[in-house]
Amino acid sequence: MLVRPLCAALLLALATPAGALTIYRHVDASGVVAFSDRPAPGAHLVQLGELAAAEQARDSAEIQRSVHLDTLRHAGGHTLRVRNELFAPVQIELRLEDTDNLAGAPRQPVRWILPPRSQIRLLTLAPRDPAQPPRYTPRLRYALGDPRLLPKPHRYPLPWAGGPFRQSQGANGTYSHFTPKGRYAVDIAMPEGTPILAARAGMVVATLNDQAGAAPNPAGNFVRILHDDGTMGVYLHLQQGSLQVAAGQRVRAGQRIARSGNTGRSSGPHLHFVVQRNVGMAVESIPFRFAQPVDSLPNFAVGGD
Repeated sequence: MLVRPLCAALLLALATPAGALTIYRHVDASGVVAFSDRPAPGAHLVQLGELAAAEQARDSAEIQRSVHLDTLRHAGGHTLRVRNELFAPVQIELRLEDTDNLAGAPRQPVRWILPPRSQIRLLTLAPRDPAQPPRYTPRLRYALGDPRLLPKPHRYPLPWAGGPFRQSQGANGTYSHFTPKGRYAVDIAMPEGTPILAARAGMVVATLNDQAGAAPNPAGNFVRILHDDGTMGVYLHLQQGSLQVAAGQRVRAGQRIARSGNTGRSSGPHLHFVVQRNVGMAVESIPFRFAQPVDSLPNFAVGGD
């Protein structure tokens, strides 16, 4: 697949708010991919606002149903317990709202760092009037990772075998890299099936391996690896069924973990690679450097072999 740069009109249009911009993606008979702000026969609409929303949904989709709030009822009242089933620490925040007839309720939200595969009894609550039930609404928030850990300087080897391939979108890209979770991500255009390697040693904490197309997860098939300094390397849009690692597995740098693909909300065959950390009840991307230069295509271009 070859690549055609954006026209000048589209580059100007990218200065407008993402939610207001509609673009068209077209692949011609020779496999050339082009984007434009004007429709053409056979072109498909791409809404940038939708891509931004999809990127914001990626992390929550990875850890949902893995952190639980349980209410244990007993003669003295209620005990609220939080369980973390992930292979990574989680920062939690528990807030009580709409309280009535309740003793022991904190005025401020309770925050805690819950280690991997652990649980904690966070609060014990009792009714002020034992003849009446206590009333409250618990609100639990959580974010993957431990914000107390600080990133250590690291040059990341290229996380793929073969090539050379080129960067099709970099940090602060106008196509989709403009949210806190993906601001410093890079997209590398490459053929589907390219071997993907771990760029840094760590613990695999979340994966998806069985998605065939664009839905339901906008990230497509992915691998998330927690590094020893609390940062996380995330590899997105991987080929269905190609993962060679699983959650709970320790991997070494350079180990093959999957093959590249075109799953999820992907603009074409490529690897989306990002380094993230918990900055305090929020997972955000952080700047990083590859150990060697990667040539760039015109921003917003996509392609493969």
